[in-house]
Order: sequence, then structure tokens, then C-alpha cells
Amino acid sequence: MSSSNAQTKSGHAARRERKRTKTLLLILAIGFLIFGAAAVALYYGLRPTTLRIAVGPPGSNDHKVIEAMSEAFASESRTVRLTTITTRGTAEALALLGAGKADLAVGRGDLEMPPDAQTVVVLRKNFVVLWSPSGLKGKGSKRKPTPKIKEIADLEGHRVGVIGKTPANAALLRVILSASGVEADKVPVTQFGTDQLEEMARDRALDAFMAVGPLDSKITSDAVALTARAHGEPKFLAINASQAIALKHPRYESEEIPPSIFNASPAWPDDKVETISVNHLILARNALSETTVAAFYRQQLALRQAIARQVPGATQMTKPDTEKETELPIHRGTAAVIDGTERTFLDKYGDYFWFALLILSGIGSAGAWLRQYLNRDERDENTSHRNRILAMASRVRTAESDQALLSMQREVDAIIGETLEYYDDGAIEEEELAAFGLALELFNHAVTERRAELQAAPLNPAGSSALGRGLAISTSTCFRTDRAE
Repeated sequence: MSSSNAQTKSGHAARRERKRTKTLLLILAIGFLIFGAAAVALYYGLRPTTLRIAVGPPGSNDHKVIEAMSEAFASESRTVRLTTITTRGTAEALALLGAGKADLAVGRGDLEMPPDAQTVVVLRKNFVVLWSPSGLKGKGSKRKPTPKIKEIADLEGHRVGVIGKTPANAALLRVILSASGVEADKVPVTQFGTDQLEEMARDRALDAFMAVGPLDSKITSDAVALTARAHGEPKFLAINASQAIALKHPRYESEEIPPSIFNASPAWPDDKVETISVNHLILARNALSETTVAAFYRQQLALRQAIARQVPGATQMTKPDTEKETELPIHRGTAAVIDGTERTFLDKYGDYFWFALLILSGIGSAGAWLRQYLNRDERDENTSHRNRILAMASRVRTAESDQALLSMQREVDAIIGETLEYYDDGAIEEEELAAFGLALELFNHAVTERRAELQAAPLNPAGSSALGRGLAISTSTCFRTDRAE
């Protein structure tokens, strides 16, 4: 019987060792899984966001600025990168934005916009410059020529040369004429490309000229100088209805051309001239996240000087006016940075933290259930041990000798050892250990009572010696039982 108990105990020990190994491997696997998930989340959270920006045509100032911006973003290795989508013109860039094939687009504020387009950055401000030649002096004449067109109202019936072949410039001229009381249909227009300035200056059928661009634009300055040499000193035409135009068409703003802005000899104009302007914008769809747009806005602002070293025109990039009502709304990401209402880290990611805690709580519960499942054999065996002790308590009452009691106590001692190992391994809980203690207490009482009965009977010396040993073992077992409880 002793050899059988030893084999059983050895088998239990081997099984427990295998379970410990499996549990350790499972814990390691779960740990690696959580670590891997955290690493992946960290990688995707910290890697730069790449935005597609549509701009065109190639070689234009807009294209050069965006290319320089893309290079600056890449070299700084910050939170946003740019991928340039080169288009044939602004209209195509805006179409890509509206179709969702671009995240950002460069376009003039008075063009047809996608319904959900919003302003991110003012790339530059385009001023309308209208002028007419005064005519050349005749040979030997000392009289200064008088321009036949002195104001916009005089343009009716005269042809205007417009720089830039975009339909937006011709449409803008019609707005100006209508607001100034001139029938736009009675003012014919001829449009010239930016590479046709000399051809425009030689065209004698033209009575006035129009350019739309930044005040420091070389194209506008060259056009003024070329027409002055060919047709005489320019007379700059004031748009007196500029404020009315700005009120009626929110995409335009009332502005002034400062004196001597165009470098010449002498510098022109000799006084400030009232006009209108239209913004050239970097646009985004409303669906683009606030965090991404805010990061892009902050980054371009920080790198503006670096971009301007490559393309001087980049210095004109500025923030949109958040206090002014405009037809194109300002993206919430840009507005948050400008107004100082950008959400904090906890505001942005607080929900994710709570979600992570919820997941960890679920993992903990799942781990506890899994431990219970893996330890189900130990719990079943502990129940079996308890039932064995209860069964032995019944057998104790009919034991014929002290030797039989000693044998049952040894068996119980082995059960106690296994039970305590189960408890140390976490296979059983304190409640189960308490129930086991009740069964053990019942067994000890039964042994004590039966031993007292056997002592009361006539004993031989051998039996007396065995009884003494039995009493010592019983006392030892009780002490161990108390420690286990």
C-alpha cells in the first residue's frame, strides 16, 4: 500500500509540474501578445501622417511652394509628411479634393469649391491691378499725354487685356464691371498667358490691362513696365465699389494698393489705389480630422522661414481670419490652434485610456476564468480527497487496532500535503481549504474518540507501545492540521 501511495504521489507531482509549465507558457504568450499589441499601437500612433496635396500647374509658384514645403516636412521628420499630386491647374486640384483622392488642395478662393471644402492656410493674397496707358508723347511735344480711360466707368466699349487664361480672372472682371455700373457684355476681353506679356504689350487693340496676383509678383510688375514702354505711363484704375463687392461676395476683400509698389523709374503708382483681393488657399475637406489639420498648420507655421529660403513667395503664407464671416468656413483644426482651444492629450485620448482599462479588466477576468479552467482537475481532486477523509472518518469508528488508525492517519497526512500544494499553486481557494479543514477536524475527532475506546480495552505491552506511538502521531497530525487551517 505504501508503494502504491508513493506512485500515486509521484504521478500527482508530475501532473502538477506539467500544469505549471503550461500555465507559465500561457502567461508568457499572453504577455507577449499584450506587448506586441502595445508596440503596434505605439508605432501607428507615433508614425508621421502622410497627406496628399493636389497643386498645379507644374512650374507655377504654387507648385514650387508646395514642393519646398514637402521637402521641409520630410527633412524635419515631424508629425506630418506631404505627397504632392501635380495637376494641370487649380480646377483639377479642387476636383481631386472633392472626389476624396487628395487630402489637401491649393486653389483660389473664388473658384467653384467642393461642398465640404474648408480653409486651412492662406497661401497668399491676390490683388486686382487695373490700369490703362496714358499714350506716348508725340515727337517734339512737351504736353503730357492724357489717358482716355480715367476710371472703370470709361471701360465700356474698350477692350481689356487680362493676364492669365483662367476663367476666374474674366469672371472677376465681370463682377467689378457690374458693381461699377458698367455692362460687362460691352467690354470685350482678351486673355493672355503669363508667358505672353510682350505679345500683350504690342497689341494696339487693347485699351486697358488687368492682372491678379500678389503685389510683389514679378509677372504683374513686368506687365506694367512692358505696357508703359509700349503705350505710355500707366493710369491705375481705382475700384471704388470694392466695399460693396466685398459685402455682396464674401470671397473678396476690399484692399488698397500702396504707392510705389511696382519698381520702375519712377515707381508706380504715385498714390494708394482702392482695389479688391481674393485669397489663394490651402484647403481640406471637413472630414479630415481636427488633430491632423492642427498638426499640419502648426508644422507649416514653424517651417515657413525654411520654406521661404527656397521659394521667397512662401513668406506670404498667413493664418485665416477666424473673426470674419467668410463663405468658406475655416477648418476646426486650424481654428483650434489659432484660438487656443486645441484639445489636450487627455481630451483627445482619454476615451482610449478608459477603453484600454476596460480591455485589461476583461483580460484579467478571462485570465482568472482560464486559471480556474486549467485547475479544474486539482479542484476535483481536492473534492475527492475531502470525500476520502470523510469516508475514513466513518471507517475510523470501526477500526480494530491502533495500527489501522496509524495507517489512516498517514494517508491523511499525504492528502494534507497535496492539498497545501494545490493551495500554494492557486488551484484552490481559501473557501475550499476551509471546507477541507472541516472534514479534517471531523476525522481528528473520530480518531481521538476511537483511540480512547481502544485504550479503555485490555491491552498487551505491544499494544500499549503501539498506542503510545499512535498518540504521538495523532498529536503531530493535529498540529499540522492547525497550521494548514
